[in-house]
Amino acid sequence: MRFWRSAQVRYKRGMARFIIRGGRPLTGRYRPSGNKNAALPMLAASLLTDEPVTLRNVPDILDVRVMLDLLESVGVEIERRMDVVRLRARRLRRRRFPEALCRRIRASILLAGPMAARAGRAALPPPGGDVIGRRRLDAHVLALRSLGIETELGPVHTFRRRAQPKQAEILFDEASVTATENALMAAALTPGEARMFNAACEPHVQDLIRLLRAMGAEIEGEGTHCLTVRGRERLRGAEAEVGPDHIEMGSFLAASALTGGALTVDSPPDRLCCAVCRRPFDLFGVEWRWEGGALVQPPCRRLRARPALHGPIPKIEDGPWPAFPSDLMSIAIVMATQARGTTLLFEKMFESRLYFVDRLIEMGAHIVVCDPHRVLVSGPARLHATSVASPDIRAGVSMVVAALCARGVSRIEGAEVVDRGYERLEARLAGLGADIVRE
Repeated sequence: MRFWRSAQVRYKRGMARFIIRGGRPLTGRYRPSGNKNAALPMLAASLLTDEPVTLRNVPDILDVRVMLDLLESVGVEIERRMDVVRLRARRLRRRRFPEALCRRIRASILLAGPMAARAGRAALPPPGGDVIGRRRLDAHVLALRSLGIETELGPVHTFRRRAQPKQAEILFDEASVTATENALMAAALTPGEARMFNAACEPHVQDLIRLLRAMGAEIEGEGTHCLTVRGRERLRGAEAEVGPDHIEMGSFLAASALTGGALTVDSPPDRLCCAVCRRPFDLFGVEWRWEGGALVQPPCRRLRARPALHGPIPKIEDGPWPAFPSDLMSIAIVMATQARGTTLLFEKMFESRLYFVDRLIEMGAHIVVCDPHRVLVSGPARLHATSVASPDIRAGVSMVVAALCARGVSRIEGAEVVDRGYERLEARLAGLGADIVRE
């Protein structure tokens, strides 16, 4: 029985927009949703066993709904009540996933490894998702090939199990999160030992590892770039919890700081995760402190870019974990527009991530685009309301944050793009004092 509305139905309802009147401080208590980037691979891992897999703290976002529809399309039985999802891939009636759904989300590629490992074959049209730069599949193909899964790329990508090597060594040419997750799931159902070097180690990768361990795989190296997986011929069902979303937390904390509010985060991510996300907040003089199990951000009257040692312009740059996450770069740029001084922001991961700054410039931000990877931001700028479209999830929520501290009424088109990664965004912001509605 199904307890969620079809993502296909949602997509037919047309475009939505956020109407935001800026200038109201965001104050109160806030609890992060489950991490989108953990929930999606954990849902895909249900393909690895014919026993039930139960996941808690699953966010009710559009990308999750699409992933549930993808799993249901091949025969996975799914029940959802609130934030708990129970999946059982008792019988897989198909090996090919629908093109319309695959092209909705980048995470559809995560179905290749577990389906090929369990059923011997998987067919997926090319994945969709945000257009933030070139997003290669090379790391996926090479990793799966090392595990005995051959790939034919074309209008439909085909993955076939050709062998089950007793030993495999995988050296990722980039610390790709989704390629690491694909390889982990395939290796978990491949008897023998797989050693992975330059693997991704983000918190969501660690969530997946904990689920695979509960299912019976033996995995060493959690939290590092070197992983060893000893797979099994058969995996069992398991229960696991999706960790809190540190990207969403950073977005809400930034919105509160820029509007002069105060925010308490209940059940935040662990301290290392918070420390990684804290970089722009420290740079601009926003204070965080821990009180019991909560993270508290008191009001900040004025943001100021703190010079780097010996006086050069301060810089924020992203990179593979535990460097500052690329998904928070758009938020950091908005913060820089409101901080006194000049800041250089260096987006190393994706060459199209920074294209959204044109919208901020339209709102009155002082930004010089140096090249596709770097922008120089001088502040503070008094932002004014505008009507803009949301180009991708992270840029979209950054435009929402900019509108919350701008003068006048802004319209952010493409609210459904933000829905892909943020659960009930307008309702939760309104609960903290924002003047925001969906139209």
